[in-house]
Amino acid sequence: MTVNAKDAGLKFLEDRWDEAVAEKLDAPELLRYRSNLLGSDLRITNFGGGNTSSKLEQVDPLDGKTKQVLWVKGSGGDLGSIKRAGFATLYMDKLLALENAYRGVELEDEMVDMYPLCTFGNNPVAASIDTSLHGFLPFPHVDHLHPDWGIALAASANGKIKMEEFNKEFGHKLAWLPWQRPGFELGMMLKKIVEDTPGCDGVVLGGHGLFTWGNTQRESYLNTITIIDQLGQFIERHAAQPVYVPFGGAKVTSRDDRRQIALQIFPYLRGVVSRRQRWIGSFSDLPQVLNFVNSKDAEQLAHLGTSCPDHFIRTKIRPMFIKWDPTREPSELKELIENSLETYRAEYAEYYNAHALKDSPAIRDASPTVVLIPGVGMFSFGKNKTESRITGEFYINAIGVMQGAGALGAGVTCTDIPQAGPAAGASEFKTHANYVALPASEAFRIEYWKLEEAKIRRQPAEKELSRRIALIVGGGSGIGREVALLAAERGAHVVVADRDVKGAEAVAEETRLIAGKEAVSWTSIDIRDRKAIRAALEATIQQFGGIDILINTAAMFPSSPDGIINDAMWGVTLEVNVTANHLLTDEAAKIFAEQGIDASVVLTSSANAVVAKRGSEAYDVSKAALSHLIRELAVSLSPKVRVNGISPATVVKGSTMFPRDRVMASLKKYNLPFAETMTDDELRNELALFYAKRTLTHQPIDPKDCAQAIMFLAGPNARCTTGHLIPVDGGLVEAYLR
Repeated sequence: MTVNAKDAGLKFLEDRWDEAVAEKLDAPELLRYRSNLLGSDLRITNFGGGNTSSKLEQVDPLDGKTKQVLWVKGSGGDLGSIKRAGFATLYMDKLLALENAYRGVELEDEMVDMYPLCTFGNNPVAASIDTSLHGFLPFPHVDHLHPDWGIALAASANGKIKMEEFNKEFGHKLAWLPWQRPGFELGMMLKKIVEDTPGCDGVVLGGHGLFTWGNTQRESYLNTITIIDQLGQFIERHAAQPVYVPFGGAKVTSRDDRRQIALQIFPYLRGVVSRRQRWIGSFSDLPQVLNFVNSKDAEQLAHLGTSCPDHFIRTKIRPMFIKWDPTREPSELKELIENSLETYRAEYAEYYNAHALKDSPAIRDASPTVVLIPGVGMFSFGKNKTESRITGEFYINAIGVMQGAGALGAGVTCTDIPQAGPAAGASEFKTHANYVALPASEAFRIEYWKLEEAKIRRQPAEKELSRRIALIVGGGSGIGREVALLAAERGAHVVVADRDVKGAEAVAEETRLIAGKEAVSWTSIDIRDRKAIRAALEATIQQFGGIDILINTAAMFPSSPDGIINDAMWGVTLEVNVTANHLLTDEAAKIFAEQGIDASVVLTSSANAVVAKRGSEAYDVSKAALSHLIRELAVSLSPKVRVNGISPATVVKGSTMFPRDRVMASLKKYNLPFAETMTDDELRNELALFYAKRTLTHQPIDPKDCAQAIMFLAGPNARCTTGHLIPVDGGLVEAYLR
């Protein structure tokens, strides 16, 4: 059935098509435009989920003849952000000819190796496993999406019955296919069911998702959003029935202090799930999350796992559900998490051993990527912040699917399993409250699929500091700024902390250009105040789940117009340069202990720590004390935490310790000529060049030089180095240790 905008009657979704934009686009750009619109709404499809295609007429550069070419989203692409270059292109005649070479479902994976032989043009984009699903449907434009409403129908025990009711109510002719893993066989099944269903205007894939199409780009888009919206209307009407109680009703209530509990438990939780490899975390206490984790059915539904392959790939076989009574003390959570994790890993090993074949990839990390705690919320984990957030979003989608399936089954008991078919019999599916989960055998076939393994291997290699979280104190300028930028280049997640909040925010924006907006944050801090330190650490935990690297470049150099350092200034200098480093590390050590995984600390001392000078006694003494504090901390925090430092000579460039008046005072002290009209940078350059002449290399010390030394000590390449200070002084003979 073809619809138009006036007849669509959208209740939940919006028709975002702008004809003024569309009329200026050629055919491939229209496909990109349609894809971006569909991917712009998570109610339509998830990040990275779904697929779109168009069969377009193009001139073959080899013979000059017009050929039909399939443009289809490439492997691993995201509809919301895909560009023209993200689509694979294949000759339709060659793709259709693959049916003659197909040797059956047991050998369907070998067909993926045939797709490159069908490539049109010099296109390096890998065709996805869904290519045959689009190619063998006889429609110009096809959308394959995973809306919660669509999957809810597809994952319902009475799904096929409800699909027929939906067809009758809304005038559609959707067809139902039982569960089949995406691949060439499913393409053949789609082709056949459309041939066998005259007037078919869409296909529901049991336990999986939805296929829709159209004769034009606009028609395909409108048909898709209309059917999805109508499915929403259908399901929400069922959910409004008095007989329906979501997830069996509430079992517990949410804690008012749940976010504080989440902050307290997050580092411990991140640590225990990171025993094999580190993870970055996210936390959610959205209403839909709390409604689920607090419910009577939550534990049983969570253990069933998800249905849609797109959900499952992110959320693993199932989340880890913590059996905690929110009326009890949060102190119980650590033991409950430890016990639950032991059970989770044992079950995962059983799952792997029960289904692994001789040629299956080796078992992967058995840690959960989603952890549910009643009364608190949901923790999700990924290799970076974006992945951890998306994993959480996928499980929220799964919650929506389970709720929708429950609504469709309200007041009835259905023992039919319409998802059952050639791939998996009815006995292999497990159900609860009308929700049908993916069989463990089928879940394994997807998780440990050679094609999924190949997709993983195609991903760029992780960087030196990937999966690590760095808190850069003093990051708003000078050395700290360079450390933040370098840490981001090496793959770290970065929190820039400084008393100068404007400086911290500005450096964070610079750093985001390297690491991405989700991998960088900033916070205010006063390292003389434990409360402020705790707040900065909590901001880091809230953002990423913990901390792996602590770096402090903040310090002060006391100065006065008359050159006299009074008692108060002496005290403040030692407070900032010594005591504050102790306070900072002492508070961070508590987080490190909670995580129980390797961490590192790098503090900034000075060449002045070993060079006696006139007029800088307070600074020199404070840095000497800091150098020894580094050694003391290395002893007390071992073996899990390494503590090191750098000892730079005077760093003038970018340093807040060198305001204009201090630079001019130093130039006068050393009888160096300068003009009052010189800029701050020109004055600093003159002083830096003077200091450089006193070294063996005659090179001014740049903040970048210090950052390189700091990040070496902070990273895994210095795993056996602790209690050490690296000089960054250009070869300052006076600083040689005696």
